[in-house]
Amino acid sequence: MKIYIVEDDINVINILGKIIEDRNLGNLIGFSRDGMTGEREILELNPDIVLVDLLMPGKDGINLVKEIKNLRPSIQFIMISQVSSKDMIGKAYEYGVEYYISKPINALEIDNVIKKVTERINMERAIGEIQRLVNISNIDSEKASDNEKDIEIKINKIMQKIGIIGEVGSQDIVDVVSYLIKNNKTMNDFTITELLSKFTDQTKSMEQRIRRTAAVGLTNLANIGIEDYMNEIFVEYSNGLYSFEQVKIDMDYIRGKSNRRGGVNLKKFIDGMVFYSIRE
Repeated sequence: MKIYIVEDDINVINILGKIIEDRNLGNLIGFSRDGMTGEREILELNPDIVLVDLLMPGKDGINLVKEIKNLRPSIQFIMISQVSSKDMIGKAYEYGVEYYISKPINALEIDNVIKKVTERINMERAIGEIQRLVNISNIDSEKASDNEKDIEIKINKIMQKIGIIGEVGSQDIVDVVSYLIKNNKTMNDFTITELLSKFTDQTKSMEQRIRRTAAVGLTNLANIGIEDYMNEIFVEYSNGLYSFEQVKIDMDYIRGKSNRRGGVNLKKFIDGMVFYSIRE
């Protein structure tokens, strides 16, 4: 992975560079000490991962992330800062930050987070053409059955984490996600109706069940986020299965600050379930 650092403290840059090198986390292709220079060089060098400080001269980290995400959405950002304000952290996630790490720097945390982001990048690059991880045609029926059960277990683990296992559409989600994984497909290959028609003639009813179940998961994540922005499940899935912006809207609804609930992008939700189920 190509890694770039935007940080005004040269000592922090040196520490991060040493962690990246010592732990073989990627190739450090450059750094800058202010947001304006950082933005220009990031667009020129096109790194895979950017470690960015929140407060910097010229342009702060949040605005840098926001502007680059609009131009290069595939670049993944990890924000590192001493700021602990929930509102600021919320803005960081809303504008496209994948993880937020608090200073002082902890080498194990840096190692863990960069590895998680690297894993996610690799999977997202492959998700359109998923390798034949489950090649049913080349295994006997007993092994195929075992693989199907394994996939279902992984899907159920994800649903359990976001509190939707046992909901009315949970089995529909298992069926759909299992089908996509076993056939090396993603939602780029289907419309919602085309996919659901492989399971039922009542596609609208099935879609409503899945959408209601996914909405329960969004609300569960919103409640987790209200309690703890840094909760691992909230950080992992609020951007991976849903749009963080929509999760935040639901958080505002729960707090009584809005009369509008967050919405579910069903294609993103299903592809996210495929991604996390393969990664489990």
